[in-house]
Amino acid sequence: MKSHEPNANRWSLMARGCASLAILAYLAAVIVPPLAGPAPASELANRILQPLRPLVGAVYLGHGYRFFAPNPGPGHTIRWTMTMPDGSTRSGRIPDETLDRPRLLYHRRFMVSEKISSLVPLADAPADVRERAKRDWQPLVKGVATNLLRREGGLSVTLETVEHYLPDPGEMLASGTFADAVTPLGSYAWAESQR
Repeated sequence: MKSHEPNANRWSLMARGCASLAILAYLAAVIVPPLAGPAPASELANRILQPLRPLVGAVYLGHGYRFFAPNPGPGHTIRWTMTMPDGSTRSGRIPDETLDRPRLLYHRRFMVSEKISSLVPLADAPADVRERAKRDWQPLVKGVATNLLRREGGLSVTLETVEHYLPDPGEMLASGTFADAVTPLGSYAWAESQR
């Protein structure tokens, strides 16, 4: 006959209750923020989120939902053209959905192009505004140029941002073609990008 001795490693009722509450609170912190926003969102989810805000902030779970919806802005890519040692040229873009795999790599490069585009004024901005902003964005662009030159083995690369126009439904019905805004970022040679 088996004896029913208490297991020394078994959690107490209080410890199990606390662990269960912690797991439920974390699960709620994962599920509720996407339900609570962006608008139109459930009023119930917004009310449930209020006491969870400290936990959501502490474990960094309330991010990204408002970036993509309900009204996303224009998308940005970095277009590049590279001169190779044999005189030929190659071109590409960052991010590139066909080459940037796994998807996380595509998303990282998407965030690089968005960050640079947020710092670069439009080409028709006043000259003094463009010069002041250049101190902020040029180190990032030089880093991108260096990585491209190293990866592709090129001599020089020319970069530009492309802001992809996002038409509203009425514009789509009225016309099918839209111009993207292009802003030059400059040309960088291998030695220049190493400085």
